[in-house]
Amino acid sequence: MKMTDYADYAQALIQKTRDREDALGLRDEASRSRFLLQLQPTAKVIVFFHGFTASPEQFAPIGNAFFQSGYNVLIPLLPGHGQAGDWNDEAPPPLPENPFIYQEFGQNWLTYAQSLGDRVVLGGLSGGSTLAAWLALTYPQQIDRVLLFAPYLSGTNAFVDWVVERMNVYFEWKTQPGVANFGYRGFRMPALRTFLDMGQEILKRAKVQPMAPMLIVSSESDRAVDREEHEQLFQTALQYQPRCWYQCFDRALAIGHNMMTRAEGNPHADLPIAIAKAYVESDLTWNEVTTLSECLQQGETLESIATQLNLSQQISHDTPAMLTALQLIAQTKIRGEA
Repeated sequence: MKMTDYADYAQALIQKTRDREDALGLRDEASRSRFLLQLQPTAKVIVFFHGFTASPEQFAPIGNAFFQSGYNVLIPLLPGHGQAGDWNDEAPPPLPENPFIYQEFGQNWLTYAQSLGDRVVLGGLSGGSTLAAWLALTYPQQIDRVLLFAPYLSGTNAFVDWVVERMNVYFEWKTQPGVANFGYRGFRMPALRTFLDMGQEILKRAKVQPMAPMLIVSSESDRAVDREEHEQLFQTALQYQPRCWYQCFDRALAIGHNMMTRAEGNPHADLPIAIAKAYVESDLTWNEVTTLSECLQQGETLESIATQLNLSQQISHDTPAMLTALQLIAQTKIRGEA
């Protein structure tokens, strides 16, 4: 793409998005889609989908980190999100209750990203992560890899899942004092059911078809989503794609569901960023990653291990991020291993 074409396309996309969001009437500037774009097309473009009921502000820290490393980054506002209003049980926020609305939205942003660089990386948190996983299954050849932070495939409690599946009640989040909430206070269950249905579809499809390489980031302290299903998706996908990674944060770190920012309660928000950068900038298989982690635990240096195993070319150029990722992975315990 010529530089003038790239600049014109980027400006047109920004203006089109701004006009649409102006017409919606957003609750604040933090709800706007974010465009962190270099002066020229990049080798990789990253699209981050924020969580259910949240806003693009949720991905500002990791988006800025990747932008500073030379990537183009898009953080779009999900359909029905971010709109101003006095939303409550009698007037719930206008969240979609049809998965096709999100899926079409994701397809559109995949297309936009393809015009801003060579390869596309998708990422997301919770429901946004579910959308990224669905796209990774649907368009595995068009997506370089996906970053799935606490994907919502189902909840941690069978009764809660039953409520989501069958009840049309209004639910309001219980946010702890001093912790930010970047979106709506509440929602109707059919809006969340959309992502539950999509998550269960993903688990079924992953058993019979390959998806783009993926990193799943989970946490033992996450009380919102089912970690066992994260592991199930990882193990299933690994059969088709050896470059999948899995990371589960130890309970001692107390990293909850909203793990992307300090404002939302994660004092270790640098850790998801580090492992994501290591994954995006590396080309290591899971077997190679676990071998490196084991060698590091024995006191060897990363450089010497990589040389011995002839893996220098596949390792992230961001050595601190890679070391952090390998140290974290060494602590991760997956059911059925060891």
